[in-house]
Amino acid sequence: MKKRILDVTRVVPCSVILLSVKTKEERDVMTASAMFVSEDPPLFVVSVAKHILSHDLIERAGEFVLNVASRNQVKLAVTLGSTHGRNVDKFNAFNIPTGKAKKIKSPLIKGSYANIECRVITSFSAGNYTIYLSEGLDFKVDEKQIPLAWHQNRYFALSEMVRG
Repeated sequence: MKKRILDVTRVVPCSVILLSVKTKEERDVMTASAMFVSEDPPLFVVSVAKHILSHDLIERAGEFVLNVASRNQVKLAVTLGSTHGRNVDKFNAFNIPTGKAKKIKSPLIKGSYANIECRVITSFSAGNYTIYLSEGLDFKVDEKQIPLAWHQNRYFALSEMVRG
């Protein structure tokens, strides 16, 4: 297979995030990847395509939830990654169970490994995307769940610790 520079993005293992956001009028959820930038304060970065509904809602709400997908949410992650919120209410269409956040209005997604409530600190444009730097305000972890990672266009359950 011929190597292309665009394939470089697939060699970096990534988190699998179900990003949820809500304004007074609308809500949306999308598949994304996030990276932590700082432990103290807890800062995260995520990029969102400018043409999708989640982008518009984040711009208005200034917040979102990083729901770290669990092994049981692989199908949901795939489905959300290929469905646009302007065409369908994904929460209703895919029967996504939600919970109430403590510090923000955006919904938590039940069944996730973790839910991280975030407030946008700043953002900047990068091509067709907006990069959001956010601060984690509160979080929940469900230790019974196994988190997912994405690598080489495939999903992996993170269930085995490797010692060095």
